[in-house]
Amino acid sequence: MAEFSWSSHSPLEHALATGVHGLRGTEAGVSLTEIRNFDLIQVMARRGKWAELARAAKTRFEVAAPDGPNAVQAKDATLIWSGPDQFLVLSKDGNHAMNTLAPAFSGLASLSDQSHARALISISGAKARSMLAKLSSLDLHPAVFPVGAAAATSIDHTSATLWRGGDQPDGQAVFNLLVFATFAESLWHTMLDAGAEYGIDIRYSEELA
Repeated sequence: MAEFSWSSHSPLEHALATGVHGLRGTEAGVSLTEIRNFDLIQVMARRGKWAELARAAKTRFEVAAPDGPNAVQAKDATLIWSGPDQFLVLSKDGNHAMNTLAPAFSGLASLSDQSHARALISISGAKARSMLAKLSSLDLHPAVFPVGAAAATSIDHTSATLWRGGDQPDGQAVFNLLVFATFAESLWHTMLDAGAEYGIDIRYSEELA
């Protein structure tokens, strides 16, 4: 009988090499960090149930669920708008995994576990916007795309969810990117090419940005 393993693997396991890529001899202008081992649940309101779902989400997370293109930070989760009457719940350690969210939203929403279907990449650095500008038509100027802004968009013709997290202590913006696992490696190489002229610091982490 064949043996199967259900242990999860990073979508970038064979593509990510930690260290510096591209320009060397100066501080890297871009930092790319793959975030691993997270919980990601898609929550979609059933027809006519958005108001009730929003109230249930407020009770669950103690913050209002996003009803437009933004990301909302709760105590131990991030709620990310992903379309009309739907949002993603990003968390760690099983606090808001499928088995815990399903009872809270029973009859109000359809839930889908996306934890192993997406790759999560954190993008920061002085040249992060310049790199992303090569791959996306979004205006990422801080006056237009402030902390908490989110978009269901395409990055180099690849469907993705992009949102701006809290700034780093030095004031540098942090962008977070969710992409389907099957396209992650291709997009990763595209970002390496786009950022090579600035120098890229490549890492992975199990901590949410």
